[in-house]
Amino acid sequence: MMKKLYGVGTGPGDVEHLTLKAVRVINEADVIFAPNNKGKKMALDTVKPFILDKKVVFVDFPMGQVKGKDYSSAAKTIEEEILENGCGVFLTIGDPMVYSTFIYLMEEIEKIGVEVEIVPGITSFTAGAAVCKTALTEKGDRFLLCDEMVDEDILKCCDSICVLKTSKNKEDILNILEKNKFSYSYIKRCTLPEELVLVDREEILADKDYMSFIIGRRLKND
Repeated sequence: MMKKLYGVGTGPGDVEHLTLKAVRVINEADVIFAPNNKGKKMALDTVKPFILDKKVVFVDFPMGQVKGKDYSSAAKTIEEEILENGCGVFLTIGDPMVYSTFIYLMEEIEKIGVEVEIVPGITSFTAGAAVCKTALTEKGDRFLLCDEMVDEDILKCCDSICVLKTSKNKEDILNILEKNKFSYSYIKRCTLPEELVLVDREEILADKDYMSFIIGRRLKND
């Protein structure tokens, strides 16, 4: 039996959005690994009620500056910390396979002979769609998911969109959506006590929260 690492999606932040499988795997693990991005530990904070006295190892990933050697170093640390024939859990917000650091870490982990299993989590954009009651897709729709910037040529072929990590290019994003006749909602701190949904352009531009995203739908013709 080899060492095993579970990549566990912790969802958008509300503990009640954790899956039953995520809770079970966390309970069964010998050690918990959590990313430590500039001191932010959102994934760990979400699962704290289930950690109890388990060993927690923080893995540093400098935001916007992670290089291949950082993933290799993190993989080596994880391999060393997991007990022989044991298992560990690497926590990641949202889902491990959606714009996640774990995607790149997984490649390095498997190279050194550790088995990997993914436990999916609820994504921020599906939770946000529920919050603002906006359908991401109806029958026959095409949905675009992107981060930071919108490809306008692709948008012209789509009916709905979610843009993650909007803090750098928010005004450009809104301009493109308006030009292409999309309504939009801005959701910050989705599912958390500070959650806020904004639809007014100026209020959206004034907000600077990194944990935010925009959902839009093409306006229907009368």
